[in-house]
Amino acid sequence: MKKIIVIAFLILFAALAGIYRIQSDQVDTDVTARTTKVGVLLSGPHDDRTFNQAHFEAIESIRDELNLDVVYRERVPPDCYRDVVRLVEDEGCRIVVGVSHDYGESLMKAAAEYPDVYFLHMGGTGYRHNLSTFFGRMYQARYLSGVVAGMKTKTGALGYVAAFPIPEVIRGINAFTLGVRSVRPDAVVYARYCGSWVEDAPAGEAARELLDRHPIDVVAMHTNSLMPNREADARGIWSVGYNQDNADLFPDTYLTACNWKWDVYYRKQILDCLQGKFHGRNEWIDMEKGIVGLSALSHHVDVQTKVKVEAANERLRSGGFDVFYGPIRDNTGRLRIEAGEAMPDDEMLNHFDWYVEGVAIEGQGMDKA
Repeated sequence: MKKIIVIAFLILFAALAGIYRIQSDQVDTDVTARTTKVGVLLSGPHDDRTFNQAHFEAIESIRDELNLDVVYRERVPPDCYRDVVRLVEDEGCRIVVGVSHDYGESLMKAAAEYPDVYFLHMGGTGYRHNLSTFFGRMYQARYLSGVVAGMKTKTGALGYVAAFPIPEVIRGINAFTLGVRSVRPDAVVYARYCGSWVEDAPAGEAARELLDRHPIDVVAMHTNSLMPNREADARGIWSVGYNQDNADLFPDTYLTACNWKWDVYYRKQILDCLQGKFHGRNEWIDMEKGIVGLSALSHHVDVQTKVKVEAANERLRSGGFDVFYGPIRDNTGRLRIEAGEAMPDDEMLNHFDWYVEGVAIEGQGMDKA
């Protein structure tokens, strides 16, 4: 008798659990029954084949799934407050996405002004109940791309065109250099700031100056212009891309790219907004979450390099190793991170103002973005 009662109880429990699961799924579905208007601020054109296109394609990929009516604003300047006001008051947007580090002040002001609107800010650090800031640990992918570049260089001289000397960019230069020197200890990475995220002319000029002055045979970049890739390709020099895989544009000289896959983040955060589960926070997302990574290694990358990259990737994913684990010296020889110690996240995110051994900075003195 007891056995029959237990079995009956288990059947009843399973049935109730199934009903609850169906109801939960129904709630998830119901929130997309009504169209939600989303405003997106882009710092450049949506089809730039780099930074802005990566965000545009990510949001477009979830538009139908979440029933979104998306309003894009392109080439939006850093002071974007008026653009936000127009998106909220004129367009009726309930969610606003800003995809530039430079939008921080304007978005924070708007979030205070419109407490019932949700804000997502890529590259920021502050947050409110209705505003989240987010970024991925791109420095981990930069390290892996450095392994690729370090295995490819014959001269031991590599170039790096960067936008501004802010912690995000310095972190990337350092991570790339550590990756390079993990397989080519005598290598030097010559970095030059171009003073712009999006303009082609200064990015191209910085690339030419580096290539004219040094026997560089691999070029990397942290700018949203493709000019460093184009300049390298014109000279028959290998290059590593950023934001998106553009191997089809440079079939003879492209090695790989440090990629963003923003749809993973946008799907979750926008769904949280729709379900009323949104909580403003600052997130720095690990590579294992799928936000950052390397594009497919091109056919110019040999098998030995692929093995090295996979081994480095496994070390990162294991959690027992990260890029900025000591001992690490700066480019003046000073020990910055002791053996067995790790650089704290806050310092990496907000206070990174020095360069690791092997970095040679040229053209310093530019203002920060």
